[in-house]
Amino acid sequence: MNKSKQKLELTWIGKDDEYKDIEPRILVEVPEKSYGDKNTENMLIHGDNLLALKALEQDYTGKIKCIYIDPPYNTGSAFEHYDDNVEHSKWLSLMKSRLEILKNLLSNEGCIFVQIDDNEQAYLRILLDEIFGRNNFINTISVNMKNIAGASGGGEDKKLKKNIEYIHVYAKNYEELPLFKNAYDYIPISELVEKYREEGKSWKYTSVLVNSGTKNYIGSTVDGDGNEIKIYSRENAIIKSIGAIIKDENISEEEAYKKYANYIFQTAMPQSSIRPRVMEKVSELGCDNDLYSIEYIPKSGRNRGTLYEQFYKGENFRLFAWLKDVSEEIDGVLYKKELQGTYWDFVGETKNLTKEGAVAFPNGKKPEKLIHRCIDISTKEGDFVLDSFLGSGTTAAVAHKMGRKWIGIELGNHCYTHCIPRLEKIIKNDDKNGITEMTNWKGGGGYKFYELAPSLLKKDEFDNWIIEPKYDAEMLAEAMAKHEGYKFSPDENNVYKQGYSTEKDFIFTTTQFLSNELLNQIHNKLEEGESLLICATHFEEGVGSAYSNITVKKIPQMLLNRCEFGRAEYNLNIIEEAQPEDIEEDFEEEG
Repeated sequence: MNKSKQKLELTWIGKDDEYKDIEPRILVEVPEKSYGDKNTENMLIHGDNLLALKALEQDYTGKIKCIYIDPPYNTGSAFEHYDDNVEHSKWLSLMKSRLEILKNLLSNEGCIFVQIDDNEQAYLRILLDEIFGRNNFINTISVNMKNIAGASGGGEDKKLKKNIEYIHVYAKNYEELPLFKNAYDYIPISELVEKYREEGKSWKYTSVLVNSGTKNYIGSTVDGDGNEIKIYSRENAIIKSIGAIIKDENISEEEAYKKYANYIFQTAMPQSSIRPRVMEKVSELGCDNDLYSIEYIPKSGRNRGTLYEQFYKGENFRLFAWLKDVSEEIDGVLYKKELQGTYWDFVGETKNLTKEGAVAFPNGKKPEKLIHRCIDISTKEGDFVLDSFLGSGTTAAVAHKMGRKWIGIELGNHCYTHCIPRLEKIIKNDDKNGITEMTNWKGGGGYKFYELAPSLLKKDEFDNWIIEPKYDAEMLAEAMAKHEGYKFSPDENNVYKQGYSTEKDFIFTTTQFLSNELLNQIHNKLEEGESLLICATHFEEGVGSAYSNITVKKIPQMLLNRCEFGRAEYNLNIIEEAQPEDIEEDFEEEG
């Protein structure tokens, strides 16, 4: 073995045998199922997700900012909407083929969140390392999804009860990935203070800087880079306790915290290079005061790059830590913000999950707030979010309420029974659950509904390859443009230009007999320097060599051996593949 070509990878039976030649199908809009704004870029797609992802590849490669997927966990138990019992090697092959296309769709600044439980998470992590590159790994987040306290002993075995799931997070290009926004849990201050009191814990934010006093400049020192730090003594400052405020103003504790939220602090002894420099300078100046402040421009932290004021108290120069830096007022309520790392607790949100979206999806639905956090830390308004295992429609619902553009793919019938009604309610502003209130969602927007077209080619009764009869002229033209790498965009001024690859190179597909006379007409419609690829089902002998700037190819012969035609399903959710006619019947009935 050539050791220079060896690499760390996961291997399994059949890894390289399947899903290499996926047919690039087209997506057909079903206007009567589209809803809301006619100019929307949001897409709801019904069809096998591998084929649908391949259909998106040409137009959306490098355009998706955030992908969240919640694939079947391969647990060995059949769910109502998913057959979640795919043999291990098969599951890995199915995931690999999808992840490879998902990576292509991500922008260089994009990232993917893949949620899974402990049945496959370790294998999935190695597979993601192989596809995205270990250097693009960001984090694995542990998510508490179930409270097991007080659980009954019924049905117990040697395994511990599961309550944790995992989200593997990868960048498309770690070097170009923007900083994630911080993720927080929010707890009302009034509830948190009472909880500390009940548990006998010491709540530190109890002092209020009622008046910061007169500000007197006494001198300057420098930080480690030689930048100026101005030092001020504060004369006649007034500091009171929260208890004193409540008594003096005859207000409640909750009212006191809300009124003085920007002036409440605790003192701390931080490990800082600035504090000893300030203490040394004040000692050198011979000043003796109880309160000092400094002004400087931090080089790191939340205030980096801006002029920042900092307070010190007492002979030990205890630093003021402000409540305002760790709190936020939302709808008139003051919340303490608890910075989250790689452990997220969503047990509370799972208790009322059936209400979200007004659709039942046992064992499969994720809380809107969980998806919100993934999207919120990694995107901004107007970015594209994609979920190729849409389920009951949660990711699309959340992205819509957050002002993101979205693409959702779902094969199951619940694309109609769950996703459509859920999204319509959001657009009509008839959904009051989930993140509706926290995003101040007021309705609006829309989506376009697409069916995945059947395979372009099929075999007739004589075992010959023919064009699928369900393809009309426009569908055929779009499919041929996709197969040949052209952007399908019919020119209103020239019927022979149905798509382009450059501003000078065009494609035309026809089922008419292509005679020399017709070819001459087409040639006369081309400008100098333009070229045209003609895809035709039958044509006059020798017609292909008439003009140097026109190439003629015959359908279906030009397509054979390019990819696998006639395959109905690459479905991760169904073990036995449906037959081609099953998909065609669905397309005919639903599309």
